[in-house]
Amino acid sequence: MRRTSQRNAGLKHGWRSGLEELIAEQLKGLGAKYRFEALVVPFIQPVKPRRYTPDFFLSNGIIIETKGRFVTADRQKHKLVKEQHPDLDIRFVFSNSKQRISKQSKTTYAAWCQTFGFKYADKLVPTSWVYEVNEKSLAAIRALKETA
Repeated sequence: MRRTSQRNAGLKHGWRSGLEELIAEQLKGLGAKYRFEALVVPFIQPVKPRRYTPDFFLSNGIIIETKGRFVTADRQKHKLVKEQHPDLDIRFVFSNSKQRISKQSKTTYAAWCQTFGFKYADKLVPTSWVYEVNEKSLAAIRALKETA
């Protein structure tokens, strides 16, 4: 009997990854109000307008992005989004924040987040994030919805 990987299990139920499914189950269990991939954040990548759709945005203004692999394109995108939307509170939940960004680098996902001012956690959303309110981020999200 073949075991289903976490990713395949998540995909089977409509999630893009098993980690997204795990976070959704945790948030539901905590009674957090959230919508999955329901917010679209426009940003401009040099020469090309782009759009970023966060994995989760909580009703308290916190945006959660889940990452197993945090590749160069993702890191570049998040730096651009943060530069262009500094009031959005984007946080990461990694499968393993101690993972290095590449084989040649000593920088970990955690160190990258610290360098660029992103909060992060491993495996699950810290409960405190669910109950924390970020009014500045909520206002930025409302403004994004008005311009959409």
